[in-house]
Amino acid sequence: MSKQKFWRGVLPAITTPFDANGAIDHAFLADHAKRMIAAGCGGIVPLGSLGEGNALMFEEKLAVLRTLVETLPEHPVIPGIGAFSTGEAVRLAREAEKIGCRGLMVLPPYVYVGDAEEMQTHVSAVIDATKLPCLLYNNPIAYRTDFLPEHIAALAERHANLEAVKESSTDVRRVTAIRALIGDRLDILVGVDDAIVEGVAAGAVGWIAGLVNAYPKESVRLFELAREGKHVEVDALYRWFLPLLRLDTVPKFVQLIKLTQQQVGMGSERVRAPRRVLAGAEREATLALIAEAEHNKPEV
Repeated sequence: MSKQKFWRGVLPAITTPFDANGAIDHAFLADHAKRMIAAGCGGIVPLGSLGEGNALMFEEKLAVLRTLVETLPEHPVIPGIGAFSTGEAVRLAREAEKIGCRGLMVLPPYVYVGDAEEMQTHVSAVIDATKLPCLLYNNPIAYRTDFLPEHIAALAERHANLEAVKESSTDVRRVTAIRALIGDRLDILVGVDDAIVEGVAAGAVGWIAGLVNAYPKESVRLFELAREGKHVEVDALYRWFLPLLRLDTVPKFVQLIKLTQQQVGMGSERVRAPRRVLAGAEREATLALIAEAEHNKPEV
């Protein structure tokens, strides 16, 4: 079975916008998704960690997917499938398929951290629940579950519709380790912004990006330059972008990225509790960082 081409390129881990009353702002969500596609992104990944999927109710998640599928009929919507229980994750996967999503990003369960067999059984149940192509999300820092290369190889052997892995361990050597075990059986996507150039050099073919929500053109250009091996141009753009890309790798990355969106006119900093918007010295330092980046922003 040939893999979908939409695993390649830049896929925004799109943020979930909220209005002043805390409800999802569907009109802004639709417009924001169209801006991402217009900048050259290949699809949209909602309901992930950056999308605050763990803070959304089940029906809210389905509403987000309906909005995006209706807005982007020609482009893949690939939702994060995360839940506290396997049963709920399976239900979300099936509903996403009915709504018209083109692929799924499969997460380990929220909160509970089991042994390797339990975690593989959980994601296997979700992958088995759908005919859609699936991407495994490995983020041991956030979810405290680490799908090692040998686990990923076993899952790939078991599931024909497992086509890709989002590698967010922050260890770029994982890219080469996975490829050493299974070759090109899975497409590998980088899941942490400040490892994208290194990940592409190691063999990754896609980027599920965070700061793309504020800087879509710059993100797409950086990926293209890295893929084309244009080292001089990559180095110049990466040096400018790295201070911002590092905002994606700290505990308050959602607040940081949404604040960046707000400052560049690409969104609002509103978040869903228990998160709170940044305040005090932390906020001032971030605003200064964004202001400096804006002052030195390159033409792309």
